[in-house]
Amino acid sequence: ARTLGVEGEVTSPTFNLMNVYEGICPIYHFDLYRLESEEELEDIGFYEYTEDPEGIVVIEWSDKFPQCMPEDYVEVHIEKSEFQEDGRRITFASVGERYQEFIKELESFVYFSH
Repeated sequence: ARTLGVEGEVTSPTFNLMNVYEGICPIYHFDLYRLESEEELEDIGFYEYTEDPEGIVVIEWSDKFPQCMPEDYVEVHIEKSEFQEDGRRITFASVGERYQEFIKELESFVYFSH
């Protein structure tokens, strides 16, 4: 968010379900943990935001509604590191065709270590 020009605090929208951050482009940050049904996604305008070609959508707990995710997206997993007490392991994967080149480009400049 900082890299995209967002100022102020960036937090998980657990109780709001969605936060919008304005920067170079809008960032729509969803937390689906508290939702129980696909109908609730429609109620919060989820599909309209995921179809915005100018914005970036970040979705926590997307695995609750895998059939509702866009056809193409980048999946990010954050796990505690087994090598460092406060470290994190972050992995990226392209789902669908659209972002495969992005992942290859990311691999070309990301520092890999244990």
